[in-house]
Amino acid sequence: MKISALAALVLAACLSACGAKTSAAEAATLEQTKTSTPHIVLDQFGYLPRAPKVAFVREPQTGFDVGLGSPAAERYDLINLATNRAALPMVPQRLSIDELYDPLSGDTLWTLDFSHVTEPGRYVITNERGDRSPEFEIGDDVYKPVLRAALRTFYYQRAGFAKTVPFADKGWTDRASHLGKGQDSEARDFFRKTDESTARDLRGGWYDAGDYNQYTNWTAEYVRTLMFSWLENPKAWNDDFGLPESGNGVPDVIDEALWGLDWLERMQREDGAVNSILGRDVASPPSAAKGPSFYGPPSTSATLSAAGAYAFAAVVLKKQDAKRHAARIARLKGRALKAWAWSEANPNVTFHNNDSRDNALGLGAGQQEVDDATRIEKRFAAASYLYMLTGETRFAEARDRGIGASEFLKTFQPDAYHNDARDAATARQYSDFDTVDFAWSFQLNAGASSSYVPDAGSVHWGSNSTIARLGVLWLRFGRQSEADSYLHYLHGANPLGLVYLSNTNSLGAERSVSKVYHSWFGAQKTPPPGFLTGGPNPTYTWDACCPSACGDADANRRCGTSPPSPPYGQPPLKAYADFNDDWPLNSWQISENSNLYQSAYLRLLAHYVD
Repeated sequence: MKISALAALVLAACLSACGAKTSAAEAATLEQTKTSTPHIVLDQFGYLPRAPKVAFVREPQTGFDVGLGSPAAERYDLINLATNRAALPMVPQRLSIDELYDPLSGDTLWTLDFSHVTEPGRYVITNERGDRSPEFEIGDDVYKPVLRAALRTFYYQRAGFAKTVPFADKGWTDRASHLGKGQDSEARDFFRKTDESTARDLRGGWYDAGDYNQYTNWTAEYVRTLMFSWLENPKAWNDDFGLPESGNGVPDVIDEALWGLDWLERMQREDGAVNSILGRDVASPPSAAKGPSFYGPPSTSATLSAAGAYAFAAVVLKKQDAKRHAARIARLKGRALKAWAWSEANPNVTFHNNDSRDNALGLGAGQQEVDDATRIEKRFAAASYLYMLTGETRFAEARDRGIGASEFLKTFQPDAYHNDARDAATARQYSDFDTVDFAWSFQLNAGASSSYVPDAGSVHWGSNSTIARLGVLWLRFGRQSEADSYLHYLHGANPLGLVYLSNTNSLGAERSVSKVYHSWFGAQKTPPPGFLTGGPNPTYTWDACCPSACGDADANRRCGTSPPSPPYGQPPLKAYADFNDDWPLNSWQISENSNLYQSAYLRLLAHYVD
């Protein structure tokens, strides 16, 4: 498997820190990469002709690559590779009169602005010292292949659906998973595992992340976000993304959303309540998983999430093709109304999966239950979408009660979180029914600033998802150049010079992540193109059992003597490594995929595809 020089550097550093034996060849590779830490970083896929175009020149001052760079040269040339001529000489600029060092990355930074170059073509930036940027394109369609690959990751995440050529590439085919005896099509109640009468058909949906569990609260958000992606930019979404449904006359992003929505419908009970979670067995490939599937009980939050998704999907489908989707729209409306009625009668039912509080250890992984404040926001969102769908004043009244009950909604400040409430509050522009007239003030709750992006957000677990959501918010408020920087950051304009989408060298990237923490792909298998990883996480560390209390000598050996650095102990935006080691090094803290990250990224990227 071919990996970039940077990936080799990061991996070699991890291997050394993890206590693994480093061969002479690996040591030589590490030595060679000391002269190739990225000096010029930019969007490796490219730029739209009329968009701002800024590259960064970096000299590391702190972090794993300190001492491996050099100050900016006096001049850089933008070379058109078709003619081998310099399209533009550039003098690097300080970030501002009094700013040069960026503490979030640990780099000294300069900028190279080539915004006025609009001629389509393939380019590279060089200087007389021999420093060279990745090659990149300028053109109207530079992001279309990336959008296609990124959407198709949802296809690879489908449960109960065979991945076959030509829809799946040859390296990533598999039979339909979790359809055996006792699995998804006859899943049982987690608390009545031996009771055949509890069996329910819960097949379909998506693996949530790198494991195969699925959660109602989160699946509802993915469905809604995919639907928003179409609403906001319908021209970006054709019917030709290489899905099994391609060519059916429905935009493929809606087809994919409907796959998740079908599962949400199966999770609803006859009384309107919606089950909270489906736990699945794990193996590689997914079809090799033979263990039973179990579901968790309904909760108010899950039922409200599903109600909102049903109602909003019906609104979107009316706009996309009301006649084609008439039967589904009617069914979704009925489901949304039943879910709402149950949640009103049962306003505070909770269920904590994989948690001793509800005796649910072993069901799922991440905690999908929400706190009281978030439940109010979910009720506000469901009421908002039901009002959009039905026009009934009772839902407008319920929505307004939610505003009065929520501290967040009272002073609504758009941020990268509070996704249910934020989307519902802004959805009014897509509806024939007016909603709440919020006093919009643009104060993103996004933490410390960085020069790679105008506001790096709270750099934490899943930081790439935060970056994508902030980009969408900047666009919503007409701040195009700031939004652009978030997209370019994810595409390589970051201190690692790393595209955070998996295996995208065939799409034009020179340095993209080669490893994703995922139960299917494992340590030896390259993931399909387009998975967005979690991203830098300065709270990363090894398991608490390390270095010597992990239960057996082999696990202790894998710990090594200190946490792998990187990602441990680095400036926030360098807290990443291209590795996917399982327990006890727990790389899922940075390199796991998630449909949350993916849907947020798709929503941002779609704004740049026409």
